[in-house]
Amino acid sequence: MALSRRALLAAPAAALARGGSLRIGVMDGVALAPSDPESVAAAARAGCEGIQVTLGRPSTAGRLAMAAPERQRAFLAASKLYRVPIVSTYIDILHVHCLKNDAEALRWARQGIEITGALGAPILMLVFFGKCALETRGEMDAVVAPLRELAREAEKAKITLGFENTIRAEDDIRILDAVGSPALQVYYDIGNATNLYKVDPLAELRLLGRRRICQVHVKDKGYLGEGAVDVAGAVKVLEDIGWRGWLVLETAAPSGNREEDLKRNAAYLRRLVR
Repeated sequence: MALSRRALLAAPAAALARGGSLRIGVMDGVALAPSDPESVAAAARAGCEGIQVTLGRPSTAGRLAMAAPERQRAFLAASKLYRVPIVSTYIDILHVHCLKNDAEALRWARQGIEITGALGAPILMLVFFGKCALETRGEMDAVVAPLRELAREAEKAKITLGFENTIRAEDDIRILDAVGSPALQVYYDIGNATNLYKVDPLAELRLLGRRRICQVHVKDKGYLGEGAVDVAGAVKVLEDIGWRGWLVLETAAPSGNREEDLKRNAAYLRRLVR
């Protein structure tokens, strides 16, 4: 049976494994600008194979930017034209409304599932940073119920929720087990692990294993390969554990030339995955 487009994009250990390689994507805000369909062309010029779309902050009508049908159509048309699939979405309003203590966050996340489905993307990345970070055991426990509720809706929509946070892999596993849904997996960021919350991403990736990781963010404080983040080591670990999926660039532009710096970082990562 042929895999659907969404299944092909989402399956880290099945469809992509047949190709024998990891795939390189980029956030729209890194390629050009958040929620901007022109970012697809910029991603293609930089040699990136996929794009992560930012859902954007709400309008006065109470809808996220990417809820607009015309914006969705523009992204889908650009994706088709440049052959750069939408590999995930990112719901940035969860930096303002926190799933650990704000009922509004649940409403926005539901809208995020709806939009992600409309874009044909397989993964919706949920974020837990800043004031929304999970800093205590109580806060970690508090997100289990809303995540369980969202996971049920994501299962129906055939979408995976990417749990991106600043907690250790042991706590990730405990929360995933408590939610008990295959629709919730970890969206791992090797740059944040190294530079923000100071853990060894290589050990954490091994502990999480291939079935708990849906997608991976790749970044460092400067150019890839020149900072503290062991990108090569992370790629090797992912290969060792049999994970195949999308490595999504969230890199900076040290020179100020966004497109050239993205090309440089994408080229570095491409040398590692090939």
